[in-house]
Amino acid sequence: MSTGTEARPFEPEHLHGLTRAEPTARPYVAPRNGVTWLVLGGRALLIWLPVYFLLAQTAPTPKALVAACAVSAIWLLGLRAGLSAYFTLGPAVASAAGTLTGLVAVSAFDLWVPRIDLGAGALAETALVVFALSAAWEHAVRSIAKRRVLVVGTGGCAAEVLDELKRGERAPFTMLGLVGEGCEVPAGDVPRLGSFGELRKIVESHRPDIVILTDERVSSWAVDPLLDLAPIGFRVVGVAHFVEHALGRVPLRHLTPAWFMSMLHLRQKPYTRVTKRMFDLVVSSAGLLLAAPLFPFLVLLVRTTAGPIIYRQTRLGEGGRHFTIFKLRTMRVDAEDEGTARFAQEHDSRVTRIGRLLRRTHLDELPQLWNVLRGEMSVVGPRPERPEFVDLLERSVPFWTRRLLVKPGITGWAQLRCGYAFDSASAAEKLSYDLWYLRNRNVVVDLAICAKTVSTLLFRPGR
Repeated sequence: MSTGTEARPFEPEHLHGLTRAEPTARPYVAPRNGVTWLVLGGRALLIWLPVYFLLAQTAPTPKALVAACAVSAIWLLGLRAGLSAYFTLGPAVASAAGTLTGLVAVSAFDLWVPRIDLGAGALAETALVVFALSAAWEHAVRSIAKRRVLVVGTGGCAAEVLDELKRGERAPFTMLGLVGEGCEVPAGDVPRLGSFGELRKIVESHRPDIVILTDERVSSWAVDPLLDLAPIGFRVVGVAHFVEHALGRVPLRHLTPAWFMSMLHLRQKPYTRVTKRMFDLVVSSAGLLLAAPLFPFLVLLVRTTAGPIIYRQTRLGEGGRHFTIFKLRTMRVDAEDEGTARFAQEHDSRVTRIGRLLRRTHLDELPQLWNVLRGEMSVVGPRPERPEFVDLLERSVPFWTRRLLVKPGITGWAQLRCGYAFDSASAAEKLSYDLWYLRNRNVVVDLAICAKTVSTLLFRPGR
């Protein structure tokens, strides 16, 4: 029944009474600055390095020119794939992934252009030069050309964004400020730039690179002024999208069934599993061969305390299947004599003196390369958990069992970002990184994580 009251479009209660600014006839268009052109020019020069190298090794015949251009295109794709994870994984590892892809392409050049001996030394020299230049270039860009972030909205969601940015202190972002009503602005040193009614003026004056909308109510109201200002060149994202793609984790409170449905295509592509398995076989075989000379010394170290050399334990693998994991023993033999399973902790009193050394250097995990070779584990993936903890984690951590969609790994994104999961809260934090890996996994990301793992072992042992 009609009440005679005219229907009005929905607006958040704190926006009632505010008037929308009229669209300007000619919105300000931000020109490309010098840093942007430097970035584009530097990447273009890196792309042509393989062409210069290849043509310097052979006569510039049409066939060689076509091959060099093809290799350069493959190199570009590899560098682009590495840079797609640039903001999350860091410039050095992203450049390493792109360089490795280009190195494979350059090696293939010798198969297509006959009677050309590129030589291992020349290949290694080119790969080293390209990696060093690209890593240095991207690191400089990351330091200088930080992306400016504007948060539209206040309250709990805005506080969540600020907290995430603090967690990712080394992320290449600069917080411009918040747009919202003063009484709802989170505490802290982030300035409030104005109210919702001043959004147009704030965007025009501060020219953000990324605008984060904290909830759907704000999004519905802000769509008109943001569309009018689109020529400025900023991106508009939600909280969950920003945290996932910029900071490398998936906030559990924003997860929906549709998010998991978006990952189905990764399981449905046959080449995804084939390339992953080939990668695992190559790395595990090479790792076992390289580690073989170390095993006699490691055995002597472990034997300084009573107990077996190899510790066997049941863990959960892909699909929840049980398997036996192999590790060098680092704990006393009576570590769980009371019969109750306990989470491992960073400073665990059950760990032996030699065990602390092995854990700090991660040498205790070398036998897991055998698990990888057997197909029970992968080189990169979530850490396998003990079945005894499943009931607790299923009850206390939403979506925890979804990490069983892939094989567990020796190293992984969560392992690099977090320490031991010793309770449900730390397990939830690790899950947020594991879910990022589930959605973004590919060979390039695996290469980047492996490179970052090596870097961590060399320069930040104990992580």
